[in-house]
Amino acid sequence: MTVWKTSMRNFLAHKGRMALSAVAVMLSVAFVCGTLVFTDTMNTTFDKLFAVTSPDLTVSPKGSGDDEQPADGKPASLPASVVAEAAQADGAKGAEGAVFSMAVTVVDADNKNMGSETGAPTISGNWTENELRSMEITSGHAPRGPGDVMVDADTAEKHGLKLGDELRTITAVGDSRARISGIVSFTVTNPGAAVVYLDTATAQKQLLGAPDVFSHVSVTAEPGVSDTELKKSVAAALGGSAYRLQTQQEATDANKDSMGAFLDVMKYAMLGFAGIALLVGVFLIVNTFSMLVAQRTREIGLMRAIGSSRKQVNRSVLVEAVLLGIVGSLLGVAAGVGLAVGLMKLMGAVGMELSTGDLTVAWTTPAVGLALGVVVTVLAAYVPARRAGKVSPMAALRDAGTPADGRSGWVRAGIGLVLTAGGAAALWATGQAGEASEGSLFLALGVVLTLLGFIVIGPLLAGVVVRALGAVVLRFFGPVGRLAERNALRNPRRTGATGAALMIGLALVACLSVVGSSMVASATEELDRSVGADFIVQDSGTGRPIVPQAAEAARAVPGLEHITDYTVLGARVTAPDGSTVDEGVVAADPTYRQDVRRTVVAGDLARAYGTGAMSVGDVYAERHGVEVGDTLRVAFKAGRTAELKVAAITSDETNIDKGAMYTALTTATTYVPADRMPQNLAMFGKAQEGKEKEAYTALKSALAAYPVYKVQNQADFKQDLKDQIGQLLNIVYGLLALAIIVAVLGVVNTLALSVVERTREIGLMRAIGLSRRQLRRMIRLESVVIALFGALLGLGLGMGWGTSAQKLLALEGLNVLEIPWPTIATVFFCSALVGLLAALVPAFRAGRMNVLNAIATDG
Repeated sequence: MTVWKTSMRNFLAHKGRMALSAVAVMLSVAFVCGTLVFTDTMNTTFDKLFAVTSPDLTVSPKGSGDDEQPADGKPASLPASVVAEAAQADGAKGAEGAVFSMAVTVVDADNKNMGSETGAPTISGNWTENELRSMEITSGHAPRGPGDVMVDADTAEKHGLKLGDELRTITAVGDSRARISGIVSFTVTNPGAAVVYLDTATAQKQLLGAPDVFSHVSVTAEPGVSDTELKKSVAAALGGSAYRLQTQQEATDANKDSMGAFLDVMKYAMLGFAGIALLVGVFLIVNTFSMLVAQRTREIGLMRAIGSSRKQVNRSVLVEAVLLGIVGSLLGVAAGVGLAVGLMKLMGAVGMELSTGDLTVAWTTPAVGLALGVVVTVLAAYVPARRAGKVSPMAALRDAGTPADGRSGWVRAGIGLVLTAGGAAALWATGQAGEASEGSLFLALGVVLTLLGFIVIGPLLAGVVVRALGAVVLRFFGPVGRLAERNALRNPRRTGATGAALMIGLALVACLSVVGSSMVASATEELDRSVGADFIVQDSGTGRPIVPQAAEAARAVPGLEHITDYTVLGARVTAPDGSTVDEGVVAADPTYRQDVRRTVVAGDLARAYGTGAMSVGDVYAERHGVEVGDTLRVAFKAGRTAELKVAAITSDETNIDKGAMYTALTTATTYVPADRMPQNLAMFGKAQEGKEKEAYTALKSALAAYPVYKVQNQADFKQDLKDQIGQLLNIVYGLLALAIIVAVLGVVNTLALSVVERTREIGLMRAIGLSRRQLRRMIRLESVVIALFGALLGLGLGMGWGTSAQKLLALEGLNVLEIPWPTIATVFFCSALVGLLAALVPAFRAGRMNVLNAIATDG
């Protein structure tokens, strides 16, 4: 009870000094809980949607649903006769045929794409009774003929659509125009998909390419008949295993599994960044308790003198840590729910609708948040608590602080050097590895060891780096600068821990900047070396094939020397040694070898585009003993089996079509029926000499009616690649921002507690002539040099990690190392600004101290 009372008294007495540590715990716990609430809410939203939209039993073709964007642009279908057969099964109340496709684009009268910009699909189908499970018509009526179309209310609102507006539906079969006859609203949350309904006959013709066929059949059970019983009876009625049958629960689970994989990746990625913020927060908490223990040395000595044991003192500090963890965690749990709601609003702003009515806070979320916050805080406070327990009763006769506070142990320095050297050796081994899997292990080991080494050796580095920074930065400020330098050097352990917190976030920023810049530079270099085409036509991001009418429009463009069709066919390839592998065989026009220049290690690539011929990559050839002139058995999944002769072997030291097998389109069409031939995945164009600009403009104009396809010249393609990597890095930087914010709080906390610790000293300096302005400048300069110390360590460490990572990427063909010096310099100078801002409040408070009261303070 005495320990509890003492801990409570100390906690409440120093609550102001612990505030920033509580904020650090709160932010980290909020990130964790916000992530859990957000992903749980998304799971709830999709679970409700899948459960409501799935019928009692779904009958679909075997293998359907495996590809959202079928290669030929038409989803798998089953005959309409299945509807009547399923409806006659025992226990079936009724059955209806449904048409469903995501291989569709819908545009308005201005050729603006009505699809989502968040990656959610555009879905088109026929209006059935099953749709009423999740939707209701709120305006107009359902489609009654080829001139009618119905859209969901979210899409209509987003794009300002109303009854009577014209929409054009683009599919592999062709284009169709219709006017909006109705608007339908979801009765559950729509996460962002654009939904368009056609009448059944039009949907069959436009989406499936044939009458009297359906994508699937929805079967409703009689009252009292379970879905499992219905499945058995329908299976018996249909006979054999020609179709896939799924109960409502099976269909829901399958959809959950598909969506759950994506959500799990997002959740664990966000939790990883939350973990980084927690790690950074540990340094803040360690510094807080270390400084509080140092400031209370006399008090602890008196407690020991009147009978408190080491264990009681140790326990007292740990109880304070528990209280801090509980307060910070409870605030963090509440803030996490708010963060999740904010993320939902943000997703809504970009087109992914999530309702707060589905907000899901599982009991495990606050439990995890509270446990995590308390455990991390207690672990961080353990070393300072042990240090407090070692304070002797004689410390009551001395000033606050102990001589050990100003020194870093030689043992610690030795351990740090060993860890750093081991990490450096592992990073060097990364560059020497022959395989990416082997190098990845060395890279991970190197990153962990060098990070731990720099953390442990931080106090030793602080003495060296701060002096160097002082010589470069602080000497210009005269005596005030020298005071700032000495203050930063006064306690190397504290400076090292504060700088290490900033170092972690900036090391990751620097590492990713190097990797991102190297990827862009490597890809640009390879494009310059390998790509001969002037223009590339492809989908703008979802990977859908190019519909035939868009391909025809591109072929009709004047000013082109040639335009190349490019697609990939699934096949099972059997080598002369009898080994069989599933491969994607590239089928293209012979001009493709001019559009993408490949290094040939044997044979002649031009002959590979001849009749009955093909090429293979050198890795496949070496692995299976294939040589030029050998015959491969190629069983096309969409057609017949071919015997193709190997006419060339290409080098796989590339990132463009790495490992690709090539054959001519004319060869592929010999074995694959025209109606099952995959559509182009891309098209490549070469302009006539001197007509590049005109051809580029004409190609863009010809495909303006198909906004999902983008026309790019080489400069566009490079910029697009740079933008994509830049966007990814910006997301990562945004997630790392929390760790950097916590690190900045650590700088503020260190300075604030340092000012309290040096109250008498500050009063004496003011008494002998130091002005308030000089005092504030001294504290600001101390903050700047600590921030620059952390930045130097972080940027140096990150560039080392990034350089080693690039050596690993070189094994995959990304051979160019590029250090983004402008980014590195910007981060370094911004760190100085961060240090300046972090010192504003502590410097202001120090400047307002009453001189006499400060001198009279009991040290």
